[in-house]
Amino acid sequence: MRDLIPTVKAWRARGDCFARATVVKTSGSTPRPLGAKMVVNSRGEFAGSVSGGCVEGAVIEAAQRVIATGEPQLLEFGIADEAAWEVGLACGGALAVFVERTQPARQPALEEQLERDLADEIPCAMATVVRGARVGAKMLVYLDRDARGEWGDAHTRAPVEADARRALQSELPASRAYGDGLVFVDVFAPKPRLVIVGGVHVAIPLTRFAQSLGFRVTIVDGRSRFATRERFPTADEIIVAYPQDAFARMRIDASTYVAILTHDPKFDLPALQALAMRQPRYVGAMGARETRARHFAELRAAGVSEEFLARVYAPIGLDVGARTPEEVALAILAEMVAVRYGRRGGFLATQ
Repeated sequence: MRDLIPTVKAWRARGDCFARATVVKTSGSTPRPLGAKMVVNSRGEFAGSVSGGCVEGAVIEAAQRVIATGEPQLLEFGIADEAAWEVGLACGGALAVFVERTQPARQPALEEQLERDLADEIPCAMATVVRGARVGAKMLVYLDRDARGEWGDAHTRAPVEADARRALQSELPASRAYGDGLVFVDVFAPKPRLVIVGGVHVAIPLTRFAQSLGFRVTIVDGRSRFATRERFPTADEIIVAYPQDAFARMRIDASTYVAILTHDPKFDLPALQALAMRQPRYVGAMGARETRARHFAELRAAGVSEEFLARVYAPIGLDVGARTPEEVALAILAEMVAVRYGRRGGFLATQ
């Protein structure tokens, strides 16, 4: 969604009407995931993709109708549908695409609020009825504040809101039936942040790789000769401080990933103890298993909970046989991505 905002702003500035198409249901093999989007204006111009080219033509045609009438449409394509073959969906899966005008007659203020939340990087989820009696009804859901929107159905509001919060916590969009209706929950999580503790050699490729995947990267190191702009020219932020002091003035939440690369108890133990009081999405620490076992014993003695220690990935990184700093960085980032999307990870065998 964020990558489409510049296009949307340009179209809006010249007075174009446009529609948004979103993949709201998938099954089997599909070229684009749940939540994939494209926008189409009244001139037939488009940006984004819902199928990698397979059904875009049909979606563009539907978008023109939606722009003209203001009535949203749910388009369904599947392997058993001859139309799917005609438009090119021959991958063996099925998908449903919801097409709606971006300034609907109902609840336009909710769309405007969503844009403000995206600009402010506030985590939120938008629940939309895509099939049923109230197609187009929306509810904007947050983790720490009341939901907004005229949902119009007292029986489903509470369960939809609860499901939307769970989807937001997992950062994964969801599609679910409630009676005869189908609701799609679109998740808008902030840009993920990676905090690297230790400006060591592995941190250099890890910074590059993480930024290429959209992470904002902060380098934290109490040693000024390690945390320099010369070593990390592209880092979003460099903090010369011990980790516990740096963490005290940082926002650490479910969009934060922490990689502790110092494998030095002077840094590792205070960092882990400080993080035990916070809720980062991921914490990984470099070092051999024997070292981790000793460090964890000290942390237990200091009162750090088993629940937190069980969440620490140590040794850090997936077991891909990494040897070079670049390969180790790749293994670390792969583990973070696995955690982000709820997949199983492993450990680096070489540490």
